[in-house]
Amino acid sequence: METHDVVVIGAGAMGSAASRALAAAGRQVVTLEKYGLGHDRGGSHGGTRLFRLAVDDEDYALRAALAGRLWAELEGESGERLLEPTGGVDHGVGERTAEEFRSLFARHGLPHEVLEPGQAAERWPGMRFETPVLYQPGSGRLLADRAVAVIQRLAREHGAEFRPHCPVTSLRVVRHGDGVADGLVEMDTPGGAVRARQVVVTAGPWAPGLLDGHVDLPDIVVTQEQPRFFAPREGADPWPSFVHWRQGTDPLSAAGAYGLFEQGSGVKVGLHGTGPVVDPDTRDFAPEARADAALLDYVRDWFPGLDADDSTPISCLYDNTARDTFVIDRRGPVSVATGFCGQGFKFVPLVARHLTDLVTGEGRAPDSYRLAAHGR
Repeated sequence: METHDVVVIGAGAMGSAASRALAAAGRQVVTLEKYGLGHDRGGSHGGTRLFRLAVDDEDYALRAALAGRLWAELEGESGERLLEPTGGVDHGVGERTAEEFRSLFARHGLPHEVLEPGQAAERWPGMRFETPVLYQPGSGRLLADRAVAVIQRLAREHGAEFRPHCPVTSLRVVRHGDGVADGLVEMDTPGGAVRARQVVVTAGPWAPGLLDGHVDLPDIVVTQEQPRFFAPREGADPWPSFVHWRQGTDPLSAAGAYGLFEQGSGVKVGLHGTGPVVDPDTRDFAPEARADAALLDYVRDWFPGLDADDSTPISCLYDNTARDTFVIDRRGPVSVATGFCGQGFKFVPLVARHLTDLVTGEGRAPDSYRLAAHGR
């Protein structure tokens, strides 16, 4: 039976970045992926992801700023552009107002500007505003598909191995008395059993099933989210990345909206966290009619620069925790990162750093991400 130093399960953005970071730290790494590399079944595929600093939590904002620096390091190592600054706007009513964001940004020296609605509409004529707007020049778009492919290339250059179409059907920790050293992990795959001294599970929505009985994860609810790409009207440029905080009488009208421009596809607009609960292996990728209609109505109301009758639906998965915060922790020889609630991609290289610290014993994830914070 093969025995490896570290096996990473799941080769999406998180698993690929963890593989690169661990291999760069001198660990022998094999990464097992259920589907093909770059598949569209999870949450890492597609051309772009939003990068922004203005989140509703000060610690998150500072971690996002750190993640931005780590993305820049990956760009330096690879020689490829992964994060394109376009500027970003937050508007509407959230837990923090634009003025509170301004205070937070000023306190930490983060570039920003607060505009009145009319000023914002002049600068971005494709959008409508009713409240003060926080502008963040450092926000933009991550080139998602490119980033995952580049990170995998870097991981291989550091010695990591990727095995696509190699699902882990079960795992078990082999204790002392079973003929091997205490704490090795055995994994069953179609090609036979594989053993590792440590395992990192970055399988997103598949993590709970895989770790059942081994790591007491909080409940993870898997939803199929359904943004669309909309055709921009002539003269509606430029397009920043954006988040619109909203209030309403039902989940669809109260859902935060987000989006960005993607070259060749149009402007992506989505209603955050409104998709139906699904099984990640059997979902149909089709938009749920009521939420899709709410998205179209929203675009008609708030985006004079988009053609709501010319759009293409897209689909991705969220793995959601009740606290709307990540899970990054270790139990014995098993480390896990899951529950990214549709907000994880911007933090990819930072999550990889946390996982590397867990494996090497040199640190741990922030307390708010640990299992104890989720009551586990």
